[in-house]
Amino acid sequence: MSDDASTLSSTAAQRLAVEVAYATVERQKIIALDVEPGCTALAAAEQSGITEHFPEIDLAEAKMGVFGKAVKAEEYQLKAADRVEIYRPLLADPKALRKARAEKAKAARESS
Repeated sequence: MSDDASTLSSTAAQRLAVEVAYATVERQKIIALDVEPGCTALAAAEQSGITEHFPEIDLAEAKMGVFGKAVKAEEYQLKAADRVEIYRPLLADPKALRKARAEKAKAARESS
């Protein structure tokens, strides 16, 4: 094997296979890619080209996680087989929804 070929295979072996995922109500996309060791979740999302499929994503502002656990996208360094998940913004505040349901239930109990 030539030095060039061994360098190429050694470089390929050092890359990490990861996935970047995003979903809307209508569709989802999971993109597999190889990244350099030390690559952050944000860098992988940028390299994946996910915004070509979902132009509404603002990667600089989007919350991200790895296998359901929130991470700081610009700091988290990926490991082999990690899946970067890009989260959509919440449409409603869960605390406010719970409070409204509790008030509605209380009002219903008081009126009966």
